[in-house]
Amino acid sequence: METINLKQKFSKVNEHWHPYIIGELNDNYIKLAKVKGEFVWHQHDEEDELFMVQQGTLFIDFNDKTVEVKPGEVLIVPKGTQHRPYTQGEEEVHLVLIEPKQTKHTGEVITEKTVEKLEWI
Repeated sequence: METINLKQKFSKVNEHWHPYIIGELNDNYIKLAKVKGEFVWHQHDEEDELFMVQQGTLFIDFNDKTVEVKPGEVLIVPKGTQHRPYTQGEEEVHLVLIEPKQTKHTGEVITEKTVEKLEWI
């Protein structure tokens, strides 16, 4: 057992909207991502998704509202919920994500931002 230094791991993330695996917890991956700008509308039909903001402010659009997630806050998106994460302006947001291992990056939506093969850092 060893600790995971989030600052050191975030320094290895060079692409926006590209999650990297840093650990496993039961049947879940713990991932890090740096995000900036808009992502795509998508949903995960069978998996809940946890967003934990470490730096910056993340906004997530839902069909009926927008939720603002600030540093130190967590938002759990229930399975089957259509959502679109984004940031405002030039702000880069650092995220910790916890998702079941089988979760597809953009659900069933495939775009140029979709990452199909996740990497460990």
